[in-house]
Amino acid sequence: MAKEKLSLPQLMAMKQQGRKITMLTAYDYGQAQLVEEAGVDIILVGDSLGMTMLGLASTVPVTMADMLHHTKAVVRGAPNTFVVADLPFLSYQVSREEAIRNAGLLIKEGGADAVKLEGGGPMVAVARAVVEAGIAVQGHLGLTPQTATQLGGYRVQGRDEEAAKRILEDAKALEEAGCFSLVLECVPASLAAQVTAALSIPVIGIGAGPYCAGQVLVYHDVLGLFQRFVPRFVKQYAQLREPIVEALRTYVREVQEGQFPGPEHSFN
Repeated sequence: MAKEKLSLPQLMAMKQQGRKITMLTAYDYGQAQLVEEAGVDIILVGDSLGMTMLGLASTVPVTMADMLHHTKAVVRGAPNTFVVADLPFLSYQVSREEAIRNAGLLIKEGGADAVKLEGGGPMVAVARAVVEAGIAVQGHLGLTPQTATQLGGYRVQGRDEEAAKRILEDAKALEEAGCFSLVLECVPASLAAQVTAALSIPVIGIGAGPYCAGQVLVYHDVLGLFQRFVPRFVKQYAQLREPIVEALRTYVREVQEGQFPGPEHSFN
């Protein structure tokens, strides 16, 4: 029996019923197939593909063309999973009209079910405009990688009372603007619990403790495939990098030594 794609009302019901929501990134057709087969609720086509797939130093250089390319592949690989696509840096900050246009591209051409954008404050009005255009929007607060330089680097946010209050206010504003859910990244667990309790929409945590309505991680981190840096909040459920490299080394050796291809791999 094929997996059924979750709807927004079903995601809301999961929050109300206390059923944890699972979210994982995927960036291409093959990854999306595996994530869907595993039964993950939501796939995020994250702009983290800049590091995991394109070898960039950060998410900032990722373009709309990059996001469209990867979103299309993921949607083909996971047709029965709810797909959220990140709006990349400067695709929504310049104007509300440009934000709507780019969000619409990820939905209309990319095939995504929703888009995600980072930030509170002035970004709340942008989120509202995109929602009013008929596009489902997921917010993102706490550590926002696109503007990490402004935040002093990749560090925990909301540690002091003023910063925590601002995150809570922004979260409430994003909900009021019509966001269907919110990603909360790298904040103290107590603050995440407070935000989760204050909102009726699901809060998906990453480095935000166990009290959120759901959790999201990066595909490569979960499988131990990305070694450039491993955040503290990541749990590696497998260490697949070394077995993959070893398999490739065996292939190289067998070709060099004439062991492959053998008779069973050849045609008469």
